[in-house]
Amino acid sequence: MLAVAVIEPNRIDIVDIPEPQPRPYEAKIRTEIACICNLTDRKLVEGHFPGVDTYPLLLGHETVGIVEAVGDKVRSFKVGDRVIGGLLLNPTDTAYGSGWGGFAAYTLAGDHQALIEDGMATAENGWYEVSEIMRVVPPDIAIEDTVMLCTWREVYSAFDDFQLWDGDSIIIYGDGPVGLSFVKFARLLGLDGVYLIGKHPDKLQKAMGMGATAAYTIDDPEAARLVEHHGRKFDAVIDAVGKEDIINAALPLIKLGGSVCVYGAVGRPAINLQIGAGPFNFNLLMHQWPSRFRERAAQEPLIALIREGKLSYTEFVSAEFPVQQVAEAFAHSKATSPIKTLLRY
Repeated sequence: MLAVAVIEPNRIDIVDIPEPQPRPYEAKIRTEIACICNLTDRKLVEGHFPGVDTYPLLLGHETVGIVEAVGDKVRSFKVGDRVIGGLLLNPTDTAYGSGWGGFAAYTLAGDHQALIEDGMATAENGWYEVSEIMRVVPPDIAIEDTVMLCTWREVYSAFDDFQLWDGDSIIIYGDGPVGLSFVKFARLLGLDGVYLIGKHPDKLQKAMGMGATAAYTIDDPEAARLVEHHGRKFDAVIDAVGKEDIINAALPLIKLGGSVCVYGAVGRPAINLQIGAGPFNFNLLMHQWPSRFRERAAQEPLIALIREGKLSYTEFVSAEFPVQQVAEAFAHSKATSPIKTLLRY
């Protein structure tokens, strides 16, 4: 079957590997659509994702597909269900490691609930921590909205991890899909004062359309006057990029007891924190990995927002390619910085 592999850093190819066969607690998923993750996938392709240094590997983790077969212990999935999050964590072709492996024609989803209920939640039986977010999505949800749930669930759940509440004021650094999702959800959740700092004027306009109070390029002199514009220091600054210089730039902008919230892998083993630039008391909250139980729980409120017409993939998807052109899709995403790039199967 078709799969997408990173042969070596900065070299992507389509490869042929055996189809996976489900174990008793697994469902076999035929992939319909996938999305490129501008953070994880790009770092894996470029060779600097923390802790990953062995290539070739199978790529992809934002995937949606239809159940074609189930193991005899599976209770959460049935043939014909549309499921989010299938992966290949242990490829049958041992020539390849796993970079989650979701960009394959077929993937596997572990039945988290059945494995937990039966006391069988081990890797040998098909359970991994990511199994918790492999879930059925109702058929009335558009497939494009379904694949966007991969991003949306994680960002939405980060509001709890970052302890952001109704009425809080925030600055978001980064105008990619994560940064824009933070803008969108901040407004939907009732935050007050939502500022974005980014690089791309078109994306700043997009942020304004999503409800940002104001949006500036990083070199705009007005970006240095955010506290003055807002009238007080901020409850939190969100680094939606994962960079040391953003973390340190955030410190003078937060109030006493405020938070610097880092979303995504920083990509280096240590940072130099300029603590003197911030208040005496502040929180540094690192969200380099999702809280799976919160990510799982985010699905229902997000589906409600989709059904109410308050959330749509049309605000986020800006490019689309057939999966056979995945190398071109990555080149396009790097050259033009689209918000979200779809792969069709």
